Amino acid sequence: MNPMEDAKVVTLCGSTRFEAAFAEVNQRLTMEGSVVISLGMFRLPDLPGHDWAADSSELKERLGAVHFQKIRMADEVYIVDPGGYLGESTRREIAYAESLGKPVRYLSRESPARAGEP
Repeated sequence: MNPMEDAKVVTLCGSTRFEAAFAEVNQRLTMEGSVVISLGMFRLPDLPGHDWAADSSELKERLGAVHFQKIRMADEVYIVDPGGYLGESTRREIAYAESLGKPVRYLSRESPARAGEP
């Protein structure tokens, strides 16, 4: 990549259950020269005196809106889907990315070594 060219911006989407796969994909894409935007957290922090259950719907809505903005910022969306797993939120994110005309790539559709399979 020419250092004077802007790097491709890639937003990662997928289930938070795949934290290790997100880290691997993030590292690989970064080493290939992409600017990678990933999830802000994979589990809720343990904050003294805070009841996440009481705030869950508002928090979920807020985090979803932030992630949609990350999709808007991307040149491409990369779905971290080991084994082809797509949850409801991820399917919604894919539909949103496609509605914006963003290219969407899938980990599960790449070579078996990259997709985390034997």
